[in-house]
Amino acid sequence: MEDHDIEITMEQIENYQFKIDFGVGAELLADEPEPLGEGKGPSASRILSAAVGNCLSASLLFCLQKARVDSKVLKTRVTTRIERNESKRLRIGGAKVSINVELDDAESNQNKINKCIELFEDFCIVTKSVRDGIDIDVEVIDQHGKKIYENEND
Repeated sequence: MEDHDIEITMEQIENYQFKIDFGVGAELLADEPEPLGEGKGPSASRILSAAVGNCLSASLLFCLQKARVDSKVLKTRVTTRIERNESKRLRIGGAKVSINVELDDAESNQNKINKCIELFEDFCIVTKSVRDGIDIDVEVIDQHGKKIYENEND
């Protein structure tokens, strides 16, 4: 896969509800849980948790398919720990991802499965990026197009 940019857009519907357009014919309603929002959709923390779990699951599935190991069922559970930092701000403190997979003919494919187990995590772009930290540049632009805030990570 070549280097490229991904662009999504978000628009506030009301209060903390945002319509997220992924630019691929898919939209999602995101909302904060009560008491801020109404919980009518996943929060940003839940979306990040889903991205980590989905990427790891897809990476493992890709490796198994490439190794010609059939899987019947793949189910993933992501448990994300929300905690307060030293400034008492809520942060994602960590996550545990548990992938349950039912494999066909696991005994005869054990070497292929072991190779996938060694490799799949390193090919998950979301999990590796979150673990390593992602530089995020932020700007705020007012209704006149004037930049009123900018924070660039170096």
